[in-house]
Amino acid sequence: MDDHNTIESMSESVEMYLLRIALLQDEDKPVPISVLAEELSVSPVSANQMCRKLEERGMVHYEPYRGVTLTLQGEAVAMRVLRKRRIWEVFLSEKLGVEPQQAEEIACRFEHVTPDGLAERLAGFLGNPTLSPQQQPIPPSIGVALRRPRFPLSGLGVGQKAQVIHVDGDATGYDFVRGQGLAPGVTVKVLAAAGNGSMLIEAGTSQLALSADLARLIDVAPLRFSGSSSTLDDVIIADSGTEPTEINPEAS
Repeated sequence: MDDHNTIESMSESVEMYLLRIALLQDEDKPVPISVLAEELSVSPVSANQMCRKLEERGMVHYEPYRGVTLTLQGEAVAMRVLRKRRIWEVFLSEKLGVEPQQAEEIACRFEHVTPDGLAERLAGFLGNPTLSPQQQPIPPSIGVALRRPRFPLSGLGVGQKAQVIHVDGDATGYDFVRGQGLAPGVTVKVLAAAGNGSMLIEAGTSQLALSADLARLIDVAPLRFSGSSSTLDDVIIADSGTEPTEINPEAS
């Protein structure tokens, strides 16, 4: 791997590490090396070695036995890569008729070889979109790094979207929630909420019913790329016109 500390010299592997850390990072808490390795399908040894190299390049803070957090420089790189991916998704889907999921898979290969200038010209050609074909937010500009406030999932209203950043509780509750696809980095939308605290949410292509106890285990944050506002109502995308419905808490 090239050891020059410049964005241009970064390999695809480096960019993927930074992007995955950005999606997993819970505020300023370190991302465990074991979790990062699992998400990237590499060995913990390999992940540990890469994170030490990233620290040398000023991209992450590495804490032995705890994990890694992104520096502002590292987060800016991650946002830059994700912006390119989602701009390509829009182009492939809207201009070439590629199915959204396939467009994302193809865009994942383009994001690492697209110059910044080309990405911005493509964005302008597309009318500077803010959402991907799968309704995921596009970072507003190359190199933007944002820190987000944190809220409980139970605090979201019907129609609101946010991103999972932390799952609390004991090992059983944690494993169950992750088994439902609610891992850090996943975008969720509240479809319905009952007076007893239970919720019906959308995560990816799945709909999940959560009891009040399970909903309290999950912390979310405003979508990372929705803007610079720091209040929940300002930064979480709301879908007006959706009425709450009752959920059977036993469904979870």
